[in-house]
Amino acid sequence: MLRYRICQVRPGRLILSDIPRVGVLPPYRTVVVSSSQRAAMKDLTQPLASGYKPSEVEQGWYSWWESRGFFRRRGAQEKFVMVLPPPNITGTLHLGHALTCAVQDAIARWHQMRGHEVVWVPGCDHAGIATQVVVERYLWATEGSTRHQLGRERFVNEIWKWKEEKGTLIYDQMKRLGTSLDWDKAVFTMDAHMSEAVTEAFIQLYDSGLVYRKNALVNWCCSLQSAVSDIEVEHLHLTGPTELTIPGYDKPVTFGKMYDFAYKISGSDEELVVCTTRPETMLGDTAVMVHPEDKRYIHLHGRHIIHPFRKDIIPVITDSQVDPQFGTGVVKVTPGHSQDDYSVGQRHNLPQLTVFDEQGRVMDVVPEFKNFPRFKARQAVLEALSDLGLYRGCRAHPMMVPRCSRTQDVIEPLLKPQWFINCKNMAVEAVNSVRKGNLHIHPESYTRVWYEWLENINDWCVSRQLWWGHRIPAYCVQSDSEEFWVAARSIEDAKSKVAEKEGISELSITSVRQDEDVLDTWFSSALFPFAVFGWPEKSEALQSYYPTTLMETGHDILFFWVARMVMLGTHLTSELPFKAVLLHGLLCDAHGHKMSKSRGNVIDPIDVIQGASLEVLNNRVKSSEKSGILSGQEVSEAIKGQTSNFPNGIPDCGADALRFTLCSYNFKNKLLSVDINRMEQSKFLGNKIWQTVRFLLSALEKVENGTQCASHVHSSCRADLGMMDKWILSHMSRLICGSNQCFEAYDLHLVTTGFVTFWYNHLCDVYLESIKSVLKQESDVAKLLALQTLWTCVDVGLHAISPFMPFLTEELYQRLPRNGHKFESIMQCDYPQPQQWLCWRDQMVEDRVQSLLQVAAAFRALKTTYNITHYRVQGSVVSSDKDLTTVLRENLRVIKSLGRILSVTIIDGPAAPPATSAVAILSDSTAVYLHLEGVIDPKKELIRLRKKLGKLLKEESKMVKIVSSPGYEEKSPAHVQEAHLSRLASLRTELEQLQSLICSLEKM
Repeated sequence: MLRYRICQVRPGRLILSDIPRVGVLPPYRTVVVSSSQRAAMKDLTQPLASGYKPSEVEQGWYSWWESRGFFRRRGAQEKFVMVLPPPNITGTLHLGHALTCAVQDAIARWHQMRGHEVVWVPGCDHAGIATQVVVERYLWATEGSTRHQLGRERFVNEIWKWKEEKGTLIYDQMKRLGTSLDWDKAVFTMDAHMSEAVTEAFIQLYDSGLVYRKNALVNWCCSLQSAVSDIEVEHLHLTGPTELTIPGYDKPVTFGKMYDFAYKISGSDEELVVCTTRPETMLGDTAVMVHPEDKRYIHLHGRHIIHPFRKDIIPVITDSQVDPQFGTGVVKVTPGHSQDDYSVGQRHNLPQLTVFDEQGRVMDVVPEFKNFPRFKARQAVLEALSDLGLYRGCRAHPMMVPRCSRTQDVIEPLLKPQWFINCKNMAVEAVNSVRKGNLHIHPESYTRVWYEWLENINDWCVSRQLWWGHRIPAYCVQSDSEEFWVAARSIEDAKSKVAEKEGISELSITSVRQDEDVLDTWFSSALFPFAVFGWPEKSEALQSYYPTTLMETGHDILFFWVARMVMLGTHLTSELPFKAVLLHGLLCDAHGHKMSKSRGNVIDPIDVIQGASLEVLNNRVKSSEKSGILSGQEVSEAIKGQTSNFPNGIPDCGADALRFTLCSYNFKNKLLSVDINRMEQSKFLGNKIWQTVRFLLSALEKVENGTQCASHVHSSCRADLGMMDKWILSHMSRLICGSNQCFEAYDLHLVTTGFVTFWYNHLCDVYLESIKSVLKQESDVAKLLALQTLWTCVDVGLHAISPFMPFLTEELYQRLPRNGHKFESIMQCDYPQPQQWLCWRDQMVEDRVQSLLQVAAAFRALKTTYNITHYRVQGSVVSSDKDLTTVLRENLRVIKSLGRILSVTIIDGPAAPPATSAVAILSDSTAVYLHLEGVIDPKKELIRLRKKLGKLLKEESKMVKIVSSPGYEEKSPAHVQEAHLSRLASLRTELEQLQSLICSLEKM
């Protein structure tokens, strides 16, 4: 029976978890219980504030949404199901998690607004290695204790305490981001039912012959004293001798060297010189090899050499793997400490000697070196070889150093008994699922990589020598003198299975012990899409929501997670776990650098939401040193990086701006350079939306019967609408059509781009400006129609952007008056659909208004050229295009408003230009003139322009001197030369325009 305790209390929520049982990994269950007390709706009695303040707008909405159940529409025919990739409990969310949440929440909200039943399951991952490392460092930094001093039981309980704190913190951060997750389905990968799923999956795989145990080379981290997966190994490229700090060593260790030493031929004075980057491993050499066609060594085929320390003889073998051109063409073979040599040893049946133990100390293969740490043994071996006259020197050599991403220790290949999963047949099914079109990968470019990896897959080592994780459900059963390994649910089950399989009596079994190792974290993660719904039980949730619809995650774990979910999901459930895979890129800083704590460029999403000063950022890094997370040197580098990246701290932008910005990147690219300035620009967009609604609310109050306009424009009113009304409605139709198409294609950046273009360029810059004069001077009918058109665009626009900016759109939706039915929340509303607004598409109107905008833009440009800031200026348009002149005469008010001029005259061409005018040629048939007489003082303007001309001539002269200097092309980088030439071309264009302007003024 499970027992529970309260681990966190929040308004409207209780998180309960069972009390761990001492001595074993506890069956842990996270349960979210809804409080009977409903969160009150936010008080909106005060008028809309003069400016947009995200901290005030975003307050109060989430708890209300959650308590009212607005995240879900139940009973819909179509379902959309996702699981959120569970973040590790090793800390707080970073910007990569925020990207995942923003993208998935936008997609989920769009589907919900389309009337689908959306199920989106949150969770946290126990992250075996990462969590154990972090907690070990924390305990050492705060208590001076190691896990070995505490013992397994106490140490595991300390990790559970860590999980209690961090797990709820992560969920709180997700809520700050506005994620509309199904909290009642929240899962932790060490929950009781997840443990049951892991046990069942392992046993099923074992029983079907896919799981086996054998001695094999693994990536061993001596600091962790555990094997680590390939994804946890970083390969450091060295171009030559480099000193690296290695855990457990007082002094740095030098890498990037090639060492030469000789082996003596048995019964001969000849020798073979080998070269190696790891001379310490020669203690375990069991052969040397040459290429079978290398003529230098043909006479030595089948001979033996004398090992100088072990005093035994080892063979000279031939293998085509040897490159005769590399070094001396002779290669030492150490099957126990090199993956390549292990394969050679298998082919030639060579002994496999283990030189180092789990701590990285020399074992008793050569007693005189016993207990030497491996890199101190290096120097000792070289000295001993030198004393024997066998050392031939060293030289610089480029190399790749494999390091544990968690500890930065150098990986040691070690032979260990491990559990493996045979993935060959499952990989074939995974490949075919994509080839047959049953599984779709976005972007499609990853399908080729998918095929290449799965078609060359190796068996999966799932053993980890850790204390934190799912203990492997495998038992060693001893009967008399025999030993059997079996996967089972318990000791009794193990006895029964062995007795039945081996045909022995259970009474003959003398002992049973469970494997001490735990399973690779990716194993439990691979079960996530179906285990969260109750598998292996055929629960109602599993039958309703599995398989899921979409798996969205980072492309860097396509194989370590996605492929394994597909393989295990297909094998264990006979169904693909999802229908489509959507991959996003990795986040970099604004300079394209990978984000890391030690670089000081990591961005906490909460800092973007609420802001953080540079002092706060620096203090947080310093606290990481106290907790043992970062070293003193890393802290120093991080503070330097923070000062460079965020000299003024991080401005408060709000969750909506953060979400919108992250979705505005083309996240399908491999790398995404994230700039805080773009997030601030998204906050300014929020303010633009806010001010538009303020303008609308004010206009509705000022215009008589204005509140009657609070409904969508009906197509029956088309004949009464002005051209600008039709124009903005046509563009709104395009927005809705494009948004839905891009949501379908997961091109969220095009949805956000389309919205910005519509709201900024069309609605605010053009339409709002064009109707200001209507609201002041036109008839009541024209005013009401303009207001109704504006209300329609604002209302539809808020719905269109709601998946990205849920807080802002909820606030404004609530404040927007509405005639007719109003839903309790914008989350209950439908997403605007193309068929609703297709009737407003009008290409002819768009083309005509485009002509008006070109004319208005020409007037504004001429005013800027002559430094005219006021509206008291007149203009003329001379055109022989009759269709254009007709449109212009019908819309003089629009031209005046958008051109920011007092009056405009339309003249049929050809005709003489007005006297004392500046001109802009739009086409062969049309010219725009700005009347300057009485508007500017030519003499004063000439003085200003000649002064500016002088400055530009000096700058041009300086630039010419730079690019003409001796040796410039040889010494200056290409990008610098390109920048200089570009600036020079720009200066000359500006000078040409300025000189032309001066000439025209001199004639006035």
